[in-house]
Amino acid sequence: MGNFIYSKVGDILKKYGTRNPYELLEAIGAVTRLSDAYPRDGLKGYCIILNRCAYAVINGKLCEADRRIAAGHEAAHLILHREQIMRSPVKALQDFNLYDSTVRVEREANSFLADFLVADEDVLEAMTAADDYFAAARGLSVPAPLFAFKLYSMMQRGYQVRNPVELESRFLGRQ
Repeated sequence: MGNFIYSKVGDILKKYGTRNPYELLEAIGAVTRLSDAYPRDGLKGYCIILNRCAYAVINGKLCEADRRIAAGHEAAHLILHREQIMRSPVKALQDFNLYDSTVRVEREANSFLADFLVADEDVLEAMTAADDYFAAARGLSVPAPLFAFKLYSMMQRGYQVRNPVELESRFLGRQ
Protein backbone atom coordinates (compact mmCIF):
# COMPACT_ATOMS: atom_id res chain seq x y z
CA MET A 1 0.00 0.00 0.00
CA GLY A 2 2.74 2.49 0.99
CA ASN A 3 4.42 2.80 -2.39
CA PHE A 4 1.11 3.06 -4.29
CA ILE A 5 -0.19 5.79 -2.01
CA TYR A 6 3.13 7.67 -2.02
CA SER A 7 3.31 7.44 -5.80
CA LYS A 8 -0.27 8.70 -6.13
CA VAL A 9 0.54 11.64 -3.84
CA GLY A 10 3.59 12.42 -5.97
CA ASP A 11 1.42 12.48 -9.08
CA ILE A 12 -1.08 14.79 -7.37
CA LEU A 13 1.63 17.16 -6.12
CA LYS A 14 3.16 17.33 -9.58
CA LYS A 15 -0.19 17.87 -11.28
CA TYR A 16 -1.67 20.46 -8.90
CA GLY A 17 1.40 21.97 -7.20
CA THR A 18 -0.15 22.35 -3.76
CA ARG A 19 -0.08 20.80 -0.31
CA ASN A 20 -3.17 22.75 0.75
CA PRO A 21 -6.21 20.46 1.21
CA TYR A 22 -8.72 23.15 0.23
CA GLU A 23 -6.80 23.94 -2.95
CA LEU A 24 -6.65 20.22 -3.72
CA LEU A 25 -10.41 19.85 -3.30
CA GLU A 26 -10.93 22.77 -5.66
CA ALA A 27 -8.40 21.37 -8.16
CA ILE A 28 -10.18 18.00 -8.33
CA GLY A 29 -13.48 19.77 -8.90
CA ALA A 30 -15.08 19.09 -5.53
CA VAL A 31 -17.57 21.52 -4.08
CA THR A 32 -16.53 22.13 -0.47
CA ARG A 33 -18.89 23.31 2.25
CA LEU A 34 -18.69 23.83 6.00
CA SER A 35 -21.67 22.64 8.01
CA ASP A 36 -22.63 23.53 11.57
CA ALA A 37 -25.20 20.72 11.65
CA TYR A 38 -22.94 18.40 13.68
CA PRO A 39 -21.46 18.71 17.17
CA ARG A 40 -17.70 19.19 17.41
CA ASP A 41 -17.30 15.66 18.72
CA GLY A 42 -19.62 14.19 16.07
CA LEU A 43 -19.25 13.75 12.34
CA LYS A 44 -15.96 15.29 11.16
CA GLY A 45 -16.79 15.34 7.49
CA TYR A 46 -18.07 13.38 4.58
CA CYS A 47 -17.76 13.21 0.85
CA ILE A 48 -20.55 12.40 -1.52
CA ILE A 49 -21.03 12.21 -5.26
CA LEU A 50 -24.37 13.37 -6.63
CA ASN A 51 -25.05 13.54 -10.36
CA ARG A 52 -21.32 13.04 -11.00
CA CYS A 53 -20.45 16.09 -8.89
CA ALA A 54 -18.20 15.53 -5.87
CA TYR A 55 -18.92 17.30 -2.60
CA ALA A 56 -16.84 17.49 0.57
CA VAL A 57 -18.69 18.64 3.67
CA ILE A 58 -16.60 19.57 6.70
CA ASN A 59 -17.84 20.05 10.26
CA GLY A 60 -17.71 23.83 10.73
CA LYS A 61 -17.55 23.49 14.51
CA LEU A 62 -14.06 21.98 14.34
CA CYS A 63 -11.09 24.25 14.93
CA GLU A 64 -9.34 25.40 11.74
CA ALA A 65 -6.51 22.87 12.12
CA ASP A 66 -8.99 19.98 12.41
CA ARG A 67 -11.07 21.32 9.50
CA ARG A 68 -7.91 21.32 7.38
CA ILE A 69 -7.23 17.70 8.32
CA ALA A 70 -10.85 16.70 7.61
CA ALA A 71 -10.73 18.49 4.23
CA GLY A 72 -7.56 16.64 3.26
CA HIS A 73 -8.99 13.35 4.44
CA GLU A 74 -12.12 13.84 2.32
CA ALA A 75 -9.98 14.86 -0.68
CA ALA A 76 -8.04 11.62 -0.24
CA HIS A 77 -11.28 9.62 -0.34
CA LEU A 78 -12.42 11.41 -3.49
CA ILE A 79 -9.09 10.69 -5.19
CA LEU A 80 -8.51 7.13 -3.97
CA HIS A 81 -12.02 5.79 -3.50
CA ARG A 82 -14.17 7.54 -6.09
CA GLU A 83 -15.25 4.28 -7.75
CA GLN A 84 -16.12 2.75 -4.39
CA ILE A 85 -18.16 5.83 -3.47
CA MET A 86 -19.97 5.63 -6.81
CA ARG A 87 -20.84 1.95 -6.22
CA SER A 88 -22.15 2.64 -2.73
CA PRO A 89 -25.98 2.78 -2.47
CA VAL A 90 -25.76 6.19 -0.73
CA LYS A 91 -22.69 7.32 -2.74
CA ALA A 92 -21.07 8.80 0.37
CA LEU A 93 -18.30 8.12 2.89
CA GLN A 94 -18.81 9.53 6.38
CA ASP A 95 -15.98 10.11 8.82
CA PHE A 96 -16.69 10.16 12.52
CA ASN A 97 -13.18 9.03 13.48
CA LEU A 98 -10.35 10.36 11.40
CA TYR A 99 -7.10 8.43 11.87
CA ASP A 100 -8.93 5.11 11.80
CA SER A 101 -6.34 2.44 11.10
CA THR A 102 -8.72 -0.51 11.26
CA VAL A 103 -10.65 0.02 8.01
CA ARG A 104 -8.71 -0.17 4.73
CA VAL A 105 -10.25 2.90 3.07
CA GLU A 106 -9.66 5.00 6.19
CA ARG A 107 -6.08 3.80 6.54
CA GLU A 108 -5.46 4.62 2.87
CA ALA A 109 -7.00 8.10 3.23
CA ASN A 110 -4.86 8.78 6.30
CA SER A 111 -1.71 7.55 4.57
CA PHE A 112 -2.48 9.73 1.55
CA LEU A 113 -3.11 12.75 3.76
CA ALA A 114 0.10 12.27 5.74
CA ASP A 115 2.21 12.00 2.59
CA PHE A 116 0.32 14.88 0.97
CA LEU A 117 0.73 17.34 3.85
CA VAL A 118 4.34 16.65 4.81
CA ALA A 119 7.40 16.11 2.62
CA ASP A 120 9.87 13.37 3.62
CA GLU A 121 12.68 15.92 3.79
CA ASP A 122 10.71 18.06 6.24
CA VAL A 123 10.19 15.04 8.49
CA LEU A 124 13.91 14.22 8.53
CA GLU A 125 14.73 17.84 9.37
CA ALA A 126 12.07 18.00 12.11
CA MET A 127 13.24 14.72 13.63
CA THR A 128 16.79 16.09 13.80
CA ALA A 129 15.75 19.44 15.28
CA ALA A 130 13.11 18.25 17.77
CA ASP A 131 13.59 16.78 21.21
CA ASP A 132 10.98 14.08 20.70
CA TYR A 133 8.26 12.69 18.45
CA PHE A 134 5.56 15.07 19.70
CA ALA A 135 7.80 18.13 19.30
CA ALA A 136 8.57 17.05 15.73
CA ALA A 137 4.84 16.72 14.98
CA ARG A 138 4.18 20.17 16.44
CA GLY A 139 7.07 21.60 14.44
CA LEU A 140 5.46 20.24 11.28
CA SER A 141 2.03 21.56 12.32
CA VAL A 142 0.41 18.13 12.12
CA PRO A 143 -1.36 16.15 14.84
CA ALA A 144 0.78 13.41 16.36
CA PRO A 145 -1.50 10.59 15.08
CA LEU A 146 -1.16 11.87 11.52
CA PHE A 147 2.61 12.13 12.01
CA ALA A 148 2.54 8.43 12.94
CA PHE A 149 1.00 7.65 9.52
CA LYS A 150 3.77 9.68 7.85
CA LEU A 151 6.52 7.85 9.74
CA TYR A 152 4.90 4.51 8.93
CA SER A 153 4.85 5.45 5.24
CA MET A 154 8.51 6.39 5.37
CA MET A 155 9.43 3.13 7.16
CA GLN A 156 7.58 1.17 4.46
CA ARG A 157 9.69 2.93 1.84
CA GLY A 158 12.97 2.10 3.57
CA TYR A 159 13.68 5.18 5.66
CA GLN A 160 15.41 4.48 8.95
CA VAL A 161 12.92 6.35 11.11
CA ARG A 162 11.32 5.10 14.29
CA ASN A 163 7.61 5.41 14.97
CA PRO A 164 7.23 5.39 18.77
CA VAL A 165 3.43 5.09 18.70
CA GLU A 166 0.85 2.82 17.14
CA LEU A 167 -1.40 4.13 14.40
CA GLU A 168 -4.25 5.71 16.35
CA SER A 169 -7.81 4.77 15.48
CA ARG A 170 -9.81 7.31 17.48
CA PHE A 171 -7.75 10.47 17.71
CA LEU A 172 -10.27 13.23 17.09
CA GLY A 173 -13.01 11.43 18.99
CA ARG A 174 -11.07 11.77 22.27
CA GLN A 175 -10.56 15.54 22.33
